[in-house]
Amino acid sequence: MGETILVKRDGAIATVTLNNPDKLNALHRRMWDALGTAMKDVSADDALRCVVLRGAGEKAFAAGADISEFATERSDSKQAKVYGTLIHDTMQAVARCRHPTVAMIHGACIGGGLEIAAMCDMRVCGESSRFGVPINRLGLTMAYGELAGLLELAGRAVTLEILLEGRVFGAEEAFRKGLVNRVVPDGDVEKEALAAARRIAEGAPLVARWHKQFIERLSVRNDIPAEEWDEGFACFDTEDYRTGVEAFLKKAKPEFRGK
Repeated sequence: MGETILVKRDGAIATVTLNNPDKLNALHRRMWDALGTAMKDVSADDALRCVVLRGAGEKAFAAGADISEFATERSDSKQAKVYGTLIHDTMQAVARCRHPTVAMIHGACIGGGLEIAAMCDMRVCGESSRFGVPINRLGLTMAYGELAGLLELAGRAVTLEILLEGRVFGAEEAFRKGLVNRVVPDGDVEKEALAAARRIAEGAPLVARWHKQFIERLSVRNDIPAEEWDEGFACFDTEDYRTGVEAFLKKAKPEFRGK
């Protein structure tokens, strides 16, 4: 297997690429880990002024987590907590990058892909891009560490709509919901995202970092007790979760029993 996360530096701009194109850049455990490491590395690089995140190719930013490994990596709540801690740490590495971040979104931006994009400071997508979090079909929840970024970006009403309906929707609807800053023709996504990165890089870097810090400080955050945090992984002990994952892998419609 090749590198799961690619990092390319071009002057003051770094591009971090999710590299699993055969699975629409779905993230497996090694990718989550490598992405967190990559984001910490670029954050520590004082020569940089902007970081662009993208998926390999032009079919997907990321189509969520790699469900094929759930049976071995997220088979119950204890395993899921370990896996969830890794995802949370990676999300925080994206959110706390000292440099401004731009998500370059081609194609599908689903589940974990949308979660990562939500942690970026800006999002540019193509007209045919698709968004959503259809995990209600899998019988699993988005735990607190994954939910925070989407909730802060989209707000309560839109986040509930996305999670309760589980629809996959288009770029214009994503723009109306505030999930993306800009929708451009598919062939212009890379050009426009890099143009935004260059505009950011031309600004005063300390000012950009301070603005990120000030806005983070002004955001209201609630401290969640440990027992409530762990409830975010309780779904992995349910019959519905096993039903949902099995149906997904068989490309069948799940029949949930609420157990």
